[in-house]
Amino acid sequence: MRIIAKKALREFWEKHPDSEEQLASWYKESSKAEWENPNEIKNQHASASILKNGRVVFNICGNKYRLITDINYKRKWMFIRFVGTHKEYDKIDANTI
Repeated sequence: MRIIAKKALREFWEKHPDSEEQLASWYKESSKAEWENPNEIKNQHASASILKNGRVVFNICGNKYRLITDINYKRKWMFIRFVGTHKEYDKIDANTI
């Protein structure tokens, strides 16, 4: 997968240093992945939430943080739409952000 907006991850872990290791690991693993559909993501990330229209929510640091991506499976693109605390996540609509 080609991940668009790694900068968002870096900016987040600069504010929340405890997330750096897991976000960097997630980035490395996801950029090597060749997911064809949401089921393949669930096989690798059981706690991920599959939403409509290619959206996937990943739990980071034991659900302390949330990462929302928008995936185009055909083109192998993954756009980072949101990374934030669980409290911030509760204030947004993951399907439209």
